[in-house]
Amino acid sequence: MAKPADTRTAGRKPAAKATAQATRSAAETEKIRAALAARRDELRAEYDQTLSEITELQRDRLTDSAGDDQADTGTKTFEREQEISLANSIRERITQVERALERLDEGGYGWCERCGNPIPVERLAAFPSATLCVTCKQLEERR
Repeated sequence: MAKPADTRTAGRKPAAKATAQATRSAAETEKIRAALAARRDELRAEYDQTLSEITELQRDRLTDSAGDDQADTGTKTFEREQEISLANSIRERITQVERALERLDEGGYGWCERCGNPIPVERLAAFPSATLCVTCKQLEERR
């Protein structure tokens, strides 16, 4: 029995990908890699700082909770959830940048994971860890 086609690679044109990969010079690839690595390092520092702040705030909340009523407790819980959400968001962005670096190593950087078409340079300049072209991203956001 034949395997169903992988929807992520079904529309890819390997020859076009290889040609585009060849047109990107080693210097351009290294420039992209350096920019992505720098962004990853910035995000990791921001993540570490955020975790440090969360830990400090938690410590302060534990020592300053005497006499709290339900509203105070609710406010502290809400604030803690917001802080954790922020840390998770930063962690997700780190994962996206790391994935972009992997795609760069594998030769898939700059190509849409869904349709296989090239991602416009303008989109990559604005969002270097993009994995979808504009059309596929718009379709995803409508769902």
